Amino acid sequence: MVPRHDLTDQVALRIGMASRQLDGVDLSDWMAILIRAVGLPLSPQRLGRLRLNRLRQASKGQFDRFSDDQLRSVIALLRGHGVDIRQSVPAPQAFDASDMPGSIRIACASNRGDRIDGPFGTCERFLIYQVSAQEMRLIDVREVPDLNSSDDKHLARANMICDCHVLCALTIGGTAAAKTVRVGLHPVKTGVPRAAPELMREFQQVLETTPPPWLMKIMEASARESWSRKQTYSQELQ
Repeated sequence: MVPRHDLTDQVALRIGMASRQLDGVDLSDWMAILIRAVGLPLSPQRLGRLRLNRLRQASKGQFDRFSDDQLRSVIALLRGHGVDIRQSVPAPQAFDASDMPGSIRIACASNRGDRIDGPFGTCERFLIYQVSAQEMRLIDVREVPDLNSSDDKHLARANMICDCHVLCALTIGGTAAAKTVRVGLHPVKTGVPRAAPELMREFQQVLETTPPPWLMKIMEASARESWSRKQTYSQELQ
């Protein structure tokens, strides 16, 4: 059986919903059949290429009691038809530059809801959190636009969030990471999908105790930015 952490939320949901159509088939048997049918890793692309005959062959007779129509329904679910894994994107809260002294700004690569579940290079949006030891606040949601094929997509994405200090993404490649560093971001890979508020609370705990050197530098830079904004604001009032 494939370890759960090797499956994306999307694939796990499709497989789980499809298994409900296979009354009397154990989940471990179902997973073994799928692996024989499409191979590893179990991805949306592999599931999308699955055909009825191949599924029957891989079942080694276990699916003989199911009709073709029943198995076609299973395959449709595996392809994502009728499976809605989207969650409403949380609404950002108002934020002023003078709010939350000592805070840092964190961009989270997301595809649904308030989860960090997207690779940096393909995520649908960035959730922007302002985080201090005392408070965390979602202050913006930035949808990633369609980029021209001639664009440097990684750099364009990095520039979208260049006002942030930290990037949290499910995965990020070496070349992309270098481009985020170039615009002043510190990339962090979660490796598995995480709820963004949960990870933000972990950042809060670190901010409140003893931040590592890289985070101390970010906090110092954030403090300098806040001081510079206050100076500019004071001059504008004079």
